Amino acid sequence: MTNPTTITAPEGLPFIEIEREVDAPVDAVYRAHTDPELIAQWLGPRGYEMEIERWDIKRGGGYRYIQRDGDGEYPFNGVVHSASVENGIVQTFEFEGFPGIVTLEYMSFEDLGDGRTRLHGRSVFPNLESRDGMLQSGMDVGVNEGYERLDELLAAAEKSVSA
Repeated sequence: MTNPTTITAPEGLPFIEIEREVDAPVDAVYRAHTDPELIAQWLGPRGYEMEIERWDIKRGGGYRYIQRDGDGEYPFNGVVHSASVENGIVQTFEFEGFPGIVTLEYMSFEDLGDGRTRLHGRSVFPNLESRDGMLQSGMDVGVNEGYERLDELLAAAEKSVSA
């Protein structure tokens, strides 16, 4: 059983918000977002392979990765403006298939107690057209399947610690 993911795109505003609760403590969820070995195991849709060229999630750092499936390669990159458990992650995001359409992304990690975390993300787009293009791209499949994979990864880690 996984928790539902809420994806909203307010009418007339160039952003997308994503909210999700995770059955794991904040530190574990934050680590899963910042550790390259872990992110490669869950980010994106099922059936995709992920190659990380660079993953430096700290102020002034950046990232570049390529996701692959049987149909092609999908490279992404960004610059990290800040990253901490307390204040979340602020970064840019660019799909290289649409160069120049860069979003500013915010991700916060809220401790709900009892070993649970609420993720709240916001992606700010340069205009409504690019936001709507992202929505029509099927990004919801990648987000939902990615978070299901995150749940599985964190549950497996918890079992290995408990054993």
